[in-house]
Amino acid sequence: MKAYNKDLVSNAQALRKNMTPEEKHLWYDFLKRLPMKAHRQYNIGNYIVDFYIPKKQLVIEIDGIQHLTEEHKEKDLARDKFLEEQGLVVLRFPNDSIRKNFADVCQVILNHIEVEFEELKKS
Repeated sequence: MKAYNKDLVSNAQALRKNMTPEEKHLWYDFLKRLPMKAHRQYNIGNYIVDFYIPKKQLVIEIDGIQHLTEEHKEKDLARDKFLEEQGLVVLRFPNDSIRKNFADVCQVILNHIEVEFEELKKS
């Protein structure tokens, strides 16, 4: 079990209720169909990650345009460093990739978790 900050639980719950369209698309149209547990808006240390697949120690982040600013880039680097120190792999995808290259994003994730497309649960 990864480090957990109880103070972030209500924030994580609010984020789950207010996912971006890109997060909803990835969650409902792909991650929920994986043959292993995936979490959304999951609390690790002092961070809430967009998605977490514990069996594969994989964090998936969906980045909006605000992540292009220098301030956000620095924060993302520090966050990724912390997560990697916890033994996690972090995959980051811009919103645009979810909208325009959804199948490619899904394939990258499948490759990382070593799952074949045919193993996905039927919706």
